[in-house]
Amino acid sequence: MVPEELKRIFNQHLTLNNSLKMSLKERIEADIKKAMLAKDKTRLTALRSIKSQILLAETEKGAAEVLTPDAEIKLLTKAAKQRRESADVYAKQFRTDLQETELAELAIIEEYLPQQLSEGDLLSKLAEIIQRVGAAGPSDLGKVMGIASKELAGLADGRAISAAVSRLLNNTNA
Repeated sequence: MVPEELKRIFNQHLTLNNSLKMSLKERIEADIKKAMLAKDKTRLTALRSIKSQILLAETEKGAAEVLTPDAEIKLLTKAAKQRRESADVYAKQFRTDLQETELAELAIIEEYLPQQLSEGDLLSKLAEIIQRVGAAGPSDLGKVMGIASKELAGLADGRAISAAVSRLLNNTNA
């Protein structure tokens, strides 16, 4: 009993280490196989969609053969944003069946994205950026957003960044 438990723990550790070394494309391909074996249609659809976007990005004219981690995050963020917007449209049209599908796929895509910043962490990072840039009020929104968008890419939604920056810049003026 004990050797089998050790073997199971070792295999889990090995799988975790290998998944950290794998590229996004390799992880997606491995997870597609798992989803096929589990007959999880929603997961399979979402993963195939991501794989399709990866292949399109790799075959794009002038693109590198292998995506960089930053490009992978951008791709996943774009896919998540599309699902979020589609879910909003379906909610407005009272199509809960389609909305649920989009939200389920969104949850799967978010598994591959880095952990999103909490509201407090976002505000503290933005306050640091505002101080570094020397922004004084709402007129400096563009300067702050340019830097914040690059530094916080993949860590926070663009709308959340924009709302927080404008709130912070409006408060510094008051």
